[in-house]
Amino acid sequence: MCLDYRRTGAVAFTALLLAMPVAQAAREARVVLTIDSVTQVTDVARYRLGQHLAKQGCQADIRFNRDPDKAALVFSLSGEGNPGAAALIANNRDGDWARPVWITRKTAGVRSISELKDRDLATVAGEDPFASKLPLAALGAAGIYPPQEKIYEAGDYSSALSLLLHNNTHAAMSEAGFAGQFLTSRDLEILWLGSPVKTVGWYRGKGWSEQAQNCEEALSRLSRTDDKQAFSVFPEWVHGFARTDNQ
Repeated sequence: MCLDYRRTGAVAFTALLLAMPVAQAAREARVVLTIDSVTQVTDVARYRLGQHLAKQGCQADIRFNRDPDKAALVFSLSGEGNPGAAALIANNRDGDWARPVWITRKTAGVRSISELKDRDLATVAGEDPFASKLPLAALGAAGIYPPQEKIYEAGDYSSALSLLLHNNTHAAMSEAGFAGQFLTSRDLEILWLGSPVKTVGWYRGKGWSEQAQNCEEALSRLSRTDDKQAFSVFPEWVHGFARTDNQ
């Protein structure tokens, strides 16, 4: 019995050793996706996003840090510092390219961004260009440079709108598609509408290969309405991803 036990154990150990390279190869075969996340709570989103992609034929290794040498696809908020071309651009809930906006309450007595001087304003924290960079640049073009004490920085787009709706600010920045769903029901109006932006999206990294095309196709089929938790790592206005004109 002792010999049989040892023989069985040796066979099992050998099988384990043989399986290890296979498992390692399977992990290495996964397409590395990195995401510039807008939140630090990423575990649930990683799992749910990975499940959705796997159903579409994309076996992804999803990471939330820059790994330019290994990443096949990089979700970037700016497009800067990416070695490859844009593969997919984020679009809004209307299916359009995203556009920055300043919005206000119809009862606030503000009719244009030129009237926002010395007014309390709501922006959003983070590197997303719609969060503050583009809206504040629009104010600067109008000769308005709000001091820090006039800016209320929210954690997300819903919170920025809430500051406006609760009369804490005279205006809030947002994205046209995201804000559009509230204009009529919340008695809001757009003060300024910026140009479409095509820099937020997925870029091809140094690790890109033909295998990554499956992931590009899978990502192009994803929608926030499919799973809001999976999309929590992206800006709140991102509804899906569309092919760029040159693909």
